[in-house]
Amino acid sequence: MNTMTDREWGEGHDDPALFDPSGLDADQWVAALKSAGMTGVILTCKHHDGFCLWPSDATAYTVAASPWRGGEGDVVAEVADAARRHGLRFGIYLSPWDRTESSYGSGTAYDDFYVAQLTELLTRYGPVFTVWLDGANGEGPNGRRQVYDWDRYYAVVRELQPDAVISVCGPDVRWCGNEAGDTRPDEWSVVPRALQDAERTADRSQHADDGRFARRVRSDDRDLGSRAALAGHEDDLVWYPAEVNTSIRLGWFHHPAEDAAVRSADELFTIYLRAVGGNSCFLLNVPPDRYGRVRDIDVAVLGQLGRRIEDFRARRIEATAVVSSGTAGDVATAWPGRGRTPWRPDDADELPCVTLVFAGPRRVEAVALGEDIAQGQRIEHVVVRGRRGGWWTTLAEANAVGHQRILTFPPTELDAVRVEVPQRRDTPVVARVAVIGEAS
Repeated sequence: MNTMTDREWGEGHDDPALFDPSGLDADQWVAALKSAGMTGVILTCKHHDGFCLWPSDATAYTVAASPWRGGEGDVVAEVADAARRHGLRFGIYLSPWDRTESSYGSGTAYDDFYVAQLTELLTRYGPVFTVWLDGANGEGPNGRRQVYDWDRYYAVVRELQPDAVISVCGPDVRWCGNEAGDTRPDEWSVVPRALQDAERTADRSQHADDGRFARRVRSDDRDLGSRAALAGHEDDLVWYPAEVNTSIRLGWFHHPAEDAAVRSADELFTIYLRAVGGNSCFLLNVPPDRYGRVRDIDVAVLGQLGRRIEDFRARRIEATAVVSSGTAGDVATAWPGRGRTPWRPDDADELPCVTLVFAGPRRVEAVALGEDIAQGQRIEHVVVRGRRGGWWTTLAEANAVGHQRILTFPPTELDAVRVEVPQRRDTPVVARVAVIGEAS
């Protein structure tokens, strides 16, 4: 509905007749997302205005009251089916804030309403890989705010879709703290349990439709998981990995005035390297227009991004792995996947390192490495060095590694690269190490 009214935050009660995306093509949406290398699609099934993109039995404010598809349409079904056809996982976003529903702010009665809608989405459309919960919490039509029963919502997800992760205002995947695509210098998956407090996340979420929040970056929580940050919480830690989210445009819904402000593939690829290469997952918002199509410029940028990612992965340099202790396994051939036999150095190894030796000099621009996170996040500092003419120089270093860390540096001609782990919380278990060469 916000797309039809050219707004970011609808106030509710817009005429359902306004919703009539005559060219809606979910296959076009999903094909464009897949071309960017995405593995899943999350549909905003209902935003704060309360208009439902499926024929909900809990309210009349839905697509069933619109002229689209003669009142017989279901956007959620079309996107879920398209995702399956194209091999992408399907997830849902259901805003807990509803500016139309009269029971909002009443307590249990509204929780019953919300759970009814959540149940519909989790039982009608097949497997759901994620439930994305927004923290927005404003006044309802009665002027009151709702105190969300988060634990009840989580229990419904666990019962109906036990394989789904609950993101952002949830216990499984953590919001990085902004909508600008900004990433922390080091992202830790092991953090104090207090960060799972949904109310804390809600307090930091957007509270007004001011147009500036989407590019705002706060700097008061840049370190969440170092030893200093964990001090005093050592007995109450959780595994709570991060998600980086932003939009391909300035807004989260399509606005014709922003057609000239689509982010470039270069900018998105930089965010990708920092997010997917910074121990986070990456959510990129892509809004269809009022006719139900993703605009050509967005489609083109998504395709360019996908090709950039594929080209980057294809430039892995073949190398022989030599380790300081233990057995190298297949860490040098696993990327971008996970090695079947991770490398674990001896517990007594004071400076665990793996050296990748090339057949001849190669121009190198990045190193990708990842821990076997089934064993936890153990590396606290990593140093990447390069060899040329028998001399070693430092190319890059970082603290957190986790699932994946991609370290980039100016292209340098080398005949070997060495990854050292001078600091760790336990014996490191490395799933992959890859060296990426400069594009020819």
